Amino acid sequence: MSRLDALRGPSPPVDHNARSIAALAANPACHRRAVLDAAGIDKGKVVQHLGHPMQFGQSPFALIRSRQFKAIVKESGGAHLLRLLRELLGLAVEEAGYRDVEDVDEHAGRALLRKHTEQLLRSAAENRGDAATIVDHPLLKLNVAGYDVYLEPDVIAFQAQGKFHVVVIKTFAIIDDQAETAKVSAAAREAAVYVHALRVLFEQLRLDPQRVSHDIVLVCPENFRNFPTARLVDVRHQLEVLRRQLERLARIDTILDTLPPDLSLDLMMDGDTPTRSAAELGAAVSGIPARYAPECLSVCELAYFCRAEAKACGSLEALGRAVRDDLGGIESVSTVVNLATGAAVPSDDQVAVTERLRYARRIHGEVVA
Repeated sequence: MSRLDALRGPSPPVDHNARSIAALAANPACHRRAVLDAAGIDKGKVVQHLGHPMQFGQSPFALIRSRQFKAIVKESGGAHLLRLLRELLGLAVEEAGYRDVEDVDEHAGRALLRKHTEQLLRSAAENRGDAATIVDHPLLKLNVAGYDVYLEPDVIAFQAQGKFHVVVIKTFAIIDDQAETAKVSAAAREAAVYVHALRVLFEQLRLDPQRVSHDIVLVCPENFRNFPTARLVDVRHQLEVLRRQLERLARIDTILDTLPPDLSLDLMMDGDTPTRSAAELGAAVSGIPARYAPECLSVCELAYFCRAEAKACGSLEALGRAVRDDLGGIESVSTVVNLATGAAVPSDDQVAVTERLRYARRIHGEVVA
């Protein structure tokens, strides 16, 4: 049994997805999330048991609607999708092929599905007679912090001009040619993970990775109907940020070496019910260093637990990265207050920060006087 399996216990591992990788890469210094993700631990169940349930995610209704919309987009051999790709990418009718990776075997494992994905993409790239225009249910592999994760984009489209496009299907609406900016940005960050993983695969297949387009196809409902429409979204910025952040991630084995050898995050499930003491589990989670920031609240299941932890110990983390960086070298709110009021003597590396704090306090005093 590996160290990660031992950390998780007998519960089945939770798979990564593009959203989880984007969230992890956005906070590369957070060892807590890195360990729980690598071990495949269900973070939602952990924080629910600890009394700090996550405040985001899809409702059962939203999940059902997502599955229904994807089925509409892909039905009849991807008829809607082929129409959209022809309009956006200039596909000719005779090039509109459709291949499903999962057709190889209904019960195929990851290794076989990934091999079939490679074969279909290589075939398309080399312009063989059976080259696919659309590859559905592809399986990609990406090394994250020293361990492999598997990813399944919605589809990968191939067009005659030699470019491959990742297709992302979302259920937020495009109304009068406009979509909610925050949702489009989140979709772009997820799509960038798929584009990056596909380019890595092309390098492994000795194909030109630049044949994977930085323009992704975003498919959404049009107006208030379930009728699909699509737009091209440029994810070059998201790709560059993702690559830089993935390079900053510490290797998971390096992080594990710093943790107690008997550390366990096992929920001790009895059916669907955790039986482990919440206090004991909380202590175990707290034993892994976190890097909390308010931005975590919208992307990480652990965020509300980490925020409560940061507030309880008076950590500057709870005030955000900008404050923490401005007050570099100071760890707690109480230290900041003591330095600003003169109740504490600054160390040599705190002198400059202390001068700014006392100046700000003096200005504040003059304003409110």
